[in-house]
Amino acid sequence: MKLRFQKDGTFKIMQITDMQEIPAISKDTIALMERAVLEEQPDLVVYTGDQIKGYGVTYKGKGEELEREVAQTIGKLLEPVTKRGIPFAVTFGNHDCQVGISNQDQFYHIYKRLPNCIGEQAEGIDGGGTCAIPIEASDGSGRDVFELYLFDSGTDAREGGYEAFDPKIIAWYRKQREDLREKNGMYVPSIVFQHIPMREYYEVLKLVDRGEKGAVRAYRTHKNEYYKLGETCGAGDIFLEPPSVPDVNTGEFEALSECGEVLAVFVGHDHKNNFVGCYRNIALGFTPSAGFNVYGNCTKRGVRCIVLNEKKPYEYHTYTRTYEELVGKKVSRPVFDYLTSKAPATFEAAIPMILKAVLFLALVIVLAVLLL
Repeated sequence: MKLRFQKDGTFKIMQITDMQEIPAISKDTIALMERAVLEEQPDLVVYTGDQIKGYGVTYKGKGEELEREVAQTIGKLLEPVTKRGIPFAVTFGNHDCQVGISNQDQFYHIYKRLPNCIGEQAEGIDGGGTCAIPIEASDGSGRDVFELYLFDSGTDAREGGYEAFDPKIIAWYRKQREDLREKNGMYVPSIVFQHIPMREYYEVLKLVDRGEKGAVRAYRTHKNEYYKLGETCGAGDIFLEPPSVPDVNTGEFEALSECGEVLAVFVGHDHKNNFVGCYRNIALGFTPSAGFNVYGNCTKRGVRCIVLNEKKPYEYHTYTRTYEELVGKKVSRPVFDYLTSKAPATFEAAIPMILKAVLFLALVIVLAVLLL
């Protein structure tokens, strides 16, 4: 299936990320998906990982039995898109493969069997979520006006944190970029979608003092540093958790910034964040999570839309649509939703909370002993 700009010169992409659903899919997740697709009418939907909660205990069985159960969940999750005949593309997050089915098998055995799944796995690259998707001119000439790249950004590292970005993907991207230039006589403007953010996401933030209001504590490579949104971010942007980036930088951003054709990178992974900043002429954006069976920013969960312009391909418009806007402020499990909104996102983030709880308990015991 080939993608083309509409006759009016527009092309709308919807990014959906971090649904992290289980077989008992949340009614609120489906409600968000239905309303978002119905109101926005995207030309393409891009899923950027953690479609399922792979680390959970709710997926049962082994082999074909497990694959059937995962396929049923994914089929229901994607139904708001597939039943409308909307093309979609998919890459993977750190949790998808933890269910016990490789990204490659999920890609070919589940997603590619659904209607209108586009994109073919890049040759020589492991997994199943790395591909290039051209968007052609509206006049039917076959000229590539825009290019979308989906990268499988890996999973959790054995030693903690996240795997380094695969250098083979970087080499593949460079070749794809040059092939497009040779075919079209110029570099083709592009946008990248992946799950885990790059180290450079910290460059659109501002390092601040610990006591500054709204400061967010970082961990691992930025341990004990505190950040707020930088000057290139928007006034209504949301920053509630530190970018969870790989410990090792293999040079992805450097490759993307070499020729000036990559306009933006959009990720998920850190569920509560919803912002876009600019570093070295590349927009670096977070899209909020869309699933209600995992932690998130309450009714601020949502999807991102990106509207491309055929006549001005180096210009685009992006915005998010939240559950609150599309469905309302009521959710089916308000207590669960509140508790998960306060849950720590990572093990590193949980440690300070545990220490505070232990200290508080110790103080209570000391006071009780003194009073007695």
